[in-house]
Amino acid sequence: MKILMVLTSHDKLGDTGRKTGFWLEELAAPYYVFKDAGAEIVLASPKGGRPPLDPKSSEPDFQTDFTRRFEADAEANALLADTVRLAGVSHDGFDAVFYPGGHGPLWDLAEDPASVRLIEATLQAGKPVTLVCHAPGVLRHAKTPKGRPLVEGKDVTGFSNSEEEAVGLTAVVPFLVEDELRRNGGRFSKAGDWQPYVVADGLLITGQNPASSEPAAERLLQRLANA
Repeated sequence: MKILMVLTSHDKLGDTGRKTGFWLEELAAPYYVFKDAGAEIVLASPKGGRPPLDPKSSEPDFQTDFTRRFEADAEANALLADTVRLAGVSHDGFDAVFYPGGHGPLWDLAEDPASVRLIEATLQAGKPVTLVCHAPGVLRHAKTPKGRPLVEGKDVTGFSNSEEEAVGLTAVVPFLVEDELRRNGGRFSKAGDWQPYVVADGLLITGQNPASSEPAAERLLQRLANA
């Protein structure tokens, strides 16, 4: 089993002067769910090399057993320091694709043609794609083979408007994940703020927030086991 994890290369939080990037828990939790299941993991990002970590995600309040394990793991950190360039990656050789969130993907991966092609081709090849927290926003330009929005008529979730409001970034982000999924015809649902919540619709699996990253990864493994 081989899984591709796609991370953001974007590190600027709009015009705030603050840094952003990927959210550590949303990489670390799935990474170990997959690794402990025996999967081979490849990390990719638009620019390649080391992707930016949202510094807030490594603060004590957001640490978990998974994040602490990741930070102490030399092998994992070596992988993170040398992600492959996304434009040179295809779904060939991979069983599934997983997108961690963080605010960064709203700026780069959501507009990246290579990311759009990867998502479309992976699903068309009958392989699952999982996205958590802000990463479902990356689906905004993805289409079906008939040219319709990929999420149209599909059950989806993602970082909710109320969660974005709670972190005070509604006016900073380029778009709201919940609004964008709804605009494209997705059947959006959510749990309470910060509660784990995962939705699966065929090959597409989405998780609402950081707490959803571990159960989303587990749902992906279940999907692969039942394929």
